[in-house]
Amino acid sequence: MPRATNAPASRKRRKTTLKAARGFRGSRSKLFRQATEAVDRAMRLAYVHRKERKGDFRRLWTVRVSAACREQGLAYSRFIQGLKKAGVELNRKMLSEIAYHDPDGFVQIVALAKKSLV
Repeated sequence: MPRATNAPASRKRRKTTLKAARGFRGSRSKLFRQATEAVDRAMRLAYVHRKERKGDFRRLWTVRVSAACREQGLAYSRFIQGLKKAGVELNRKMLSEIAYHDPDGFVQIVALAKKSLV
C-alpha cells in the first residue's frame, strides 16, 4: 500500500501560516516553524490588546472630561459625584464628546453638577 502524505492539506496549512507571517522580519516570515510561533504569539497578543483597548479609551475619555472640568474650576471626581446626585446618566464617552465638540453645552452640564453638589 502506498504511503499517504496528506500533502494538499499540509501545504495549505503551511501556506496559510506563512501568508499570515508576511511583514515579519527575517526567518520569522520565511521558515515554517518560526513563522508558526510568531503568528501564534501575534494572535494571542492581538486578543489581549483588543481587550486592553477598551480601558485605553476609557482613560482617554476620563482625561478629556477632567481637563474640561478643570477649566470650569471643578475636580473630575466632584463632577462625577455631582452628576450622580443630579441623576444625569451620561457615560464618560458621551461626556468626552460633548466636552470636545460642544464646550458651551459642557459648561451647562458642569453648572448642573455644581448646583447638585451644594
